[in-house]
Amino acid sequence: FGENLTTVDLDLEAALVGERWSVGDPDGEGLELEVTDPRVPCRTFAGFLAERGWVKRFAADARPGTYLSVVRAGTVRAGDEIRRTFVPDHDVTSGLLFRATTTQRELLPRLLAARAYLDAETVALVERLETFALDEA
Repeated sequence: FGENLTTVDLDLEAALVGERWSVGDPDGEGLELEVTDPRVPCRTFAGFLAERGWVKRFAADARPGTYLSVVRAGTVRAGDEIRRTFVPDHDVTSGLLFRATTTQRELLPRLLAARAYLDAETVALVERLETFALDEA
């Protein structure tokens, strides 16, 4: 938890939920990651910035980046290539997931196309047609 991977020229908001990436090893035996969720701003991070209204501005901008789960561990070095190794058959992007669960409730039903790749908390939100409560910080 808390590890970071900085990318260049990779549109994280366009990444499909459940999409898999191989990093580094061109033979596909290195690090493999799966797109899981967008970052959702929290009070702790906003506290570091000490800027009133930051969470709402972050949400309104709707460029959250994404969390990735490690499917297969491996070594990553600066400059390693990132390749898509699996693309799911739906159109739910990290950006759509973020907007639907934070600021655009009307998009929630679209998330069910990716149900197999969503965590139980997100599926429950969709079924209740609720969004995440964003902190006011």
